[in-house]
Amino acid sequence: MGMSGGSSNGPMSDINVTPLVDVMLVLLVIFMVTAPMMTTGLDVNLPQAQSGTLDETRPPIIVSVSGQSDILVNDRRTSLAELGGVIVQEKKAQTNPQVLLKADRSVPYGLVVQVMGALKAVGVEKLGMVTESPAAPTGG
Repeated sequence: MGMSGGSSNGPMSDINVTPLVDVMLVLLVIFMVTAPMMTTGLDVNLPQAQSGTLDETRPPIIVSVSGQSDILVNDRRTSLAELGGVIVQEKKAQTNPQVLLKADRSVPYGLVVQVMGALKAVGVEKLGMVTESPAAPTGG
């Protein structure tokens, strides 16, 4: 009688990792495609005004309101109800931060006032408004 290399009735001890590798590659591709979309800011059409320059020594907390009424704090999307909590967390990270409000000129005035009220409710006393410098007159 000859001896066989192994018993066909025993448990299979090899693990096939090919399906796992396939799934991991698909997940990697999905994350690579969606990651740039998560960090993109909003295109905000700012009003124009004459103003001074910003204090560049500390990074400010920037609250953005887009034309579609989306609210972002430092490029992270939030809602009006959650805005206060997000600002409190940002204020814990740095002492006496500069807070700037960047609102699209097409945003309803009422929404801007609500955002300002939410900021005041969590102790933001000084609020800067981000504007564009007016274009220099052309001609000669």
